[in-house]
Amino acid sequence: MSYLINFDTRKLPVVDCEYLILGSGIAGLYAALKASRAGGEVTLLTKHTMIDTNTDKAQGGIAAALGDSDSPDLHREDTLMAGAGLCDRDAVKALVTEGPDRVRELIEMGAVFDCDECGLALTREGAHSRRRILHASGDATGAEIQRVLTQSVRSDKRIRVLENHYAIDLLVKGNICYGAIAFDQQEGRTIVFRSKATVLATGGLGRLFEYNTNPEVATGDGVALAFRAGAEIMDIEFIQFHPTVLALPGAPRFLISEAVRGEGAYLRNGSGARFMPRFHKLAELAPRDIVVRAILEEMAVTGSGEIYLDLTHLEPAVVRSRFPNITRTCADHGLDITASLIPVAPAAHYMMGGVKTNLHGETNIEGLFACGEVACAGVHGANRLASNSLLDGLVFGGRIVDRARRYLENCSGARPEFSCDWLLEPEKVDFFAIRRELETTMSRKVGPVRNAKGLTEALEFFERWSYLGSHQVETVDRMEVMNMLQVGELIAEAALMRTESRGGHFRIDYPEPRRRWQKHIILRK
Repeated sequence: MSYLINFDTRKLPVVDCEYLILGSGIAGLYAALKASRAGGEVTLLTKHTMIDTNTDKAQGGIAAALGDSDSPDLHREDTLMAGAGLCDRDAVKALVTEGPDRVRELIEMGAVFDCDECGLALTREGAHSRRRILHASGDATGAEIQRVLTQSVRSDKRIRVLENHYAIDLLVKGNICYGAIAFDQQEGRTIVFRSKATVLATGGLGRLFEYNTNPEVATGDGVALAFRAGAEIMDIEFIQFHPTVLALPGAPRFLISEAVRGEGAYLRNGSGARFMPRFHKLAELAPRDIVVRAILEEMAVTGSGEIYLDLTHLEPAVVRSRFPNITRTCADHGLDITASLIPVAPAAHYMMGGVKTNLHGETNIEGLFACGEVACAGVHGANRLASNSLLDGLVFGGRIVDRARRYLENCSGARPEFSCDWLLEPEKVDFFAIRRELETTMSRKVGPVRNAKGLTEALEFFERWSYLGSHQVETVDRMEVMNMLQVGELIAEAALMRTESRGGHFRIDYPEPRRRWQKHIILRK
């Protein structure tokens, strides 16, 4: 395998642990709690602080079949439909049947979801046939879940949390993972974390794209770590672009939750005309990939770069109560969403693919597990159903521990040493400039609309910097860029291979799905 830095584990401080969990979003935190409750000792590393996660930023909600008119079977059919023929049916079954109990468990832990006179206030989002989305404080669902799980983890004596610890590389020998090396950003030192079971819960990769909804930490580190270690990467070409992200000049990109359309908002073109009914029978509630392409086509046909979200026909008091965070953020930039149209545009949002796992989070490397957005068990297929991501983290984060406990019972407890001394001295290049060019390249060549020419040009960009893989990098920001180069190349490579359009992957040179491509692309070093 390859590494980012030269090191010798015999000369570095060592921390021994039973479970090593990388990441502090919903998947990592729930896996940590489940492991602790099973009697395990857990060390959890997080890149920045515990709340620097996609989970904390999630607005819309968490999907679960809890309504009287709903069922896991209906939830399963909606998930399969959105997944465009690539969902693993067993993975979807696990998600929708186990999901309701995981959500009830969150409530028992203290999560406060919005209620109405009938009980839990359930809303509807794109491609859902029922109102099954639970939300908290209107549009701050993720923050509430993050609060409850973070509080529970911090109060658990079996879980040690180390913030500002950046995972550099996994330690793998003989196809067995023995932990990871990480950089303590506060102390400025590299540490060896030797573990019996290592869990990747590092989140997504939205920051590879110029316009995205993700926090600063989402640079695809987990996929890069796993790939360098020899893990299989599946469906990485499928990137979900959220259709409605605030596009105000001078304002940062900000997600306008799909729940806004679920509550009745319309999409309008630059002339003020509603257009989604022409593209899909579900109109504004069509699957996300369809809405994104409809927006882009409408922009091209009308010759206008303007698309708007319209809530002005909805009751102002209801809008402010249901979406307080969105209302406040837009108001900070001089926009009253109850009286004015919201300018929106698509932006990178979620990775459907990732580190290939089975239904218990196991990868092709012994002792290495993955869950949450970094993992790919096939549950989302080619296009994730709205609000299934938080549920995914809970269900499969918990399933990992069930299998890891068995693995630990038969674990040999070996602790081999590792070293790397072949990397060249650091190259004097402008990593900041490389990152900016990477983000632009990904957005323009590997964005929501792709073709062979653009993808080939993207791969040429990555090839230009491939020689850096033989050089050591010394700072976290440079390690991030190296990981982004690795993952961006994987996305472009898989996207060029898949000569069809399906879900979150759209090729203008191959605009239709093809039956022979109803299969997965798996990449391995």
